[in-house]
Amino acid sequence: MINKIIKKIKEGQHFLITSHTKLDGDALGSELALYCMLSDLGKKAVIYNEDKTPDHYSFLPSAEKIANKLDDVSKFDVAFILDCSELERVGEKAKEIARIKTLINIDHHISNNGFSPLKLWDGQASSTGELIFRLFEKMRAKMSPEICTNLYAAILTDTGGFRYTNTTKDTLYAAGKLVENGADPQWISENIYENDSPVKIILMKKALETLSLDFQNQVGSLVVTKSALKESGATYEHTEGFVEIPRSVKGISVSILYTQLEDNYYKLSLRSKGKISVEKIAKKFGGGGHANAAACRIKGNIEVVKEEVLEAIKETR
Repeated sequence: MINKIIKKIKEGQHFLITSHTKLDGDALGSELALYCMLSDLGKKAVIYNEDKTPDHYSFLPSAEKIANKLDDVSKFDVAFILDCSELERVGEKAKEIARIKTLINIDHHISNNGFSPLKLWDGQASSTGELIFRLFEKMRAKMSPEICTNLYAAILTDTGGFRYTNTTKDTLYAAGKLVENGADPQWISENIYENDSPVKIILMKKALETLSLDFQNQVGSLVVTKSALKESGATYEHTEGFVEIPRSVKGISVSILYTQLEDNYYKLSLRSKGKISVEKIAKKFGGGGHANAAACRIKGNIEVVKEEVLEAIKETR
């Protein structure tokens, strides 16, 4: 399959690159690395994301090239759909993007629904960034410092700083090669993890007031409400990393962040340690992801939603 993707890259001239809404480091780093590689080959490429780039990823090379508007898709030969388990995750433009002649899906989510026959998928890979690294190695593509910085950021964030169980020898091999070719681990980490705005810290304080520990301190959760966002002057992007706070508590097996999207409608980010699969929990509510990191959305009063999720965890344990 990887050879077919390389063939499409060689044949194509106009490429669209996109990823899911609620952007994270893996999505952005993967998009930007692919954009840099195609540009180095003399191809025309456009990165389109429905959501704006979070501030703490604006340092990534070529981040200023990302567009948040997409008009005519007829000019594109190929569309790369990155880090998406289903096409709908790109947002409102999904149906238009589906009309592009060739769709290539590069993804590592075990919940991938196979929407694209042409794909580079590995549910055991740490990140989409790791898969793109494999693609570039196979192509013998030029590994510029810009490409390496973007891919390192992608892998770093989706492995939780190389702490999650999805960190394998292949992951560390890729990271080592990226550092060898120009990625600066300290600089990248500082920009991502040590560059929070004051409003994020204020929002974090409000979120910590909602900390709940259940099942004899084995399940921890935080809630971010619309009113908390408004009062702190924060946006949804400022919640990134909050789900890791309960996860850091001794004895916690499952960590959950409930983020209010609308009245009685919540996005859930789930993380786990050990053998509990939060992917199975998220799947019960129409979501998906990985064994130790998943997400879903649930309608209902927050107390009712919590009860439903705790029951699902109980059934999964």
